[in-house]
Amino acid sequence: MYLSKVFIEWQWAKDTYQLHKALWLLFPAQPEAERHFLFRVERLQAGRGAELLLLSASNPVSCSAAQVMVSKPHHIVIPEATPLRFRLRANPVKTIKDARERRNGKGEVKSCRVPLIAEEQQRQWLERKLGGMAELHVVQVTPERPLYFRKQDKPSRQSMAGKIQPVLFEGVLTIQDAPKFSDLLVQGVGPAKSLGCGLLSLARA
Repeated sequence: MYLSKVFIEWQWAKDTYQLHKALWLLFPAQPEAERHFLFRVERLQAGRGAELLLLSASNPVSCSAAQVMVSKPHHIVIPEATPLRFRLRANPVKTIKDARERRNGKGEVKSCRVPLIAEEQQRQWLERKLGGMAELHVVQVTPERPLYFRKQDKPSRQSMAGKIQPVLFEGVLTIQDAPKFSDLLVQGVGPAKSLGCGLLSLARA
């Protein structure tokens, strides 16, 4: 794995879809299906661009849309029973059945995700995601601005607008199962990874 700091030019950073597309361009030698990475926007300045933290399976290469400020191999070593500070931008949601929406006109009830708004529900969501892998000691939850995007509905091929309500988790934890936690760091936590959610970073407490 590689951990990098990346700068995205404003014409790409001002739109969520375009920002993710700019990150694809950092891996020109790989097919889209193999471009595995997680990212988190650390700073966004209107008219200038965005600074990101990027965790990727291969080393990124600067392009016209994005510049790699620094990149280094990232060997994930997880100390158990040691307090660690963490930061995570995530999209806490739950899945519900909506009888008002049907799939393909066949009367099937459609599942959909809805955001968890209450802070206690958001904390519980994070505890479930880390269950058996890490113990949370201190958690601060900061609501963030909604992120808007457009996606294509595959059956109808129509473009639909959507949004997510991310939150920033920060605090202190200790690792209980290092191998499983290492896998979680690589896979990312929760949904909306293409929108900048899921990258969990650690530092000594």
